[in-house]
Amino acid sequence: MIAASAKRALGYSESLLNGVTPENYARFACVNGQSIESNHPAFVFGHLSLYFSRIVEQLGGDASSLIPTPAFEKVFSHTAKCVDDPDGTVYPPLDEIMERYFTGLNQAIAALETADDAQFDALNPSEPSRTKFPTIGAMHAFYVGGHIMLHLGQVSAWRRCIGLGSA
Repeated sequence: MIAASAKRALGYSESLLNGVTPENYARFACVNGQSIESNHPAFVFGHLSLYFSRIVEQLGGDASSLIPTPAFEKVFSHTAKCVDDPDGTVYPPLDEIMERYFTGLNQAIAALETADDAQFDALNPSEPSRTKFPTIGAMHAFYVGGHIMLHLGQVSAWRRCIGLGSA
């Protein structure tokens, strides 16, 4: 059940990338000369890629290839601020971000599909988020459902602001 949401997010992610280029992926949208300080694709996809290793690891898989580097953590963590990057000096290249995102999401989907149902009933190991998401199943349903779609909505709005239209 949880993997179904992740698969929908995968397809939507792919469609949102139409028209996203190395020149615009890390830029704030600008409408009528006014810069809009809102999350752009570089930040959204980089940020989301941080969570897939947790899913794979907590479901008993080998997440070693998905563990983010300290540099990725620094610019994409939940406490990081999305910034306009006109010179391409803040964020990794688009291809690198998207490789991490799609590889991680596909491995998370595989882990979700092969996990035993009992694994989802285990206590969420993250104490700070346990009150909202008491089990691993609840946490991972959020990670690949609401969390991804919330941020993909930001990319959808960004696309419209820069003139790419809906995906």
